[in-house]
Amino acid sequence: MGQGNPREVKHAGEVQAAIERLAAEIIESTREPQKLALVGIHTGGVFLARRLQSIISKKFGMSVPVGTLDITLYRDDWTRLHVHPILKGTNLPFPIDDRELILVDDVLYTGRTIRSALDALIDYGRPRRVQVAVLVDRDHRELPICAQFVGFPIETLAHEQVNVLFTEKDGVDQVLIETPVHAQSDLSA
Repeated sequence: MGQGNPREVKHAGEVQAAIERLAAEIIESTREPQKLALVGIHTGGVFLARRLQSIISKKFGMSVPVGTLDITLYRDDWTRLHVHPILKGTNLPFPIDDRELILVDDVLYTGRTIRSALDALIDYGRPRRVQVAVLVDRDHRELPICAQFVGFPIETLAHEQVNVLFTEKDGVDQVLIETPVHAQSDLSA
């Protein structure tokens, strides 16, 4: 399925400023900094979590561990997405019991990814508190899920796709909105 012309809604400077603000907000809200850990949801959330970790280390002099979480088998729609799911692996190199965890993802949309991540986390232990940090909150919730830390709220139509690009993976920091070609055809008909 092809994409229409992507339009840039946030450029590199805006993305970096938002990530730095997220890092500061996370530190300010943490009750027990020594118990703080970031958990990036594959794939975009992992890049964002590592970037947050780097900023927290440089600006606040704190060493915050980062884990990665694969929610593929916890999704309520994985059988519709893949006949054979592609697993990316979970790596939590610290016990999560009694930790202040920040679940990190690039985009918050329906809330189903965060619900799946919560289900996955509980299989690993019982954190003291779990909060959510996202770069983009695009609304259109299907579940009562919200993020405590939001880089950008962006208004979108339900059929649009939000793509977050990170320098580490894509060579540039950028937020794009695209309309799938089939949706463009439906709109012009």
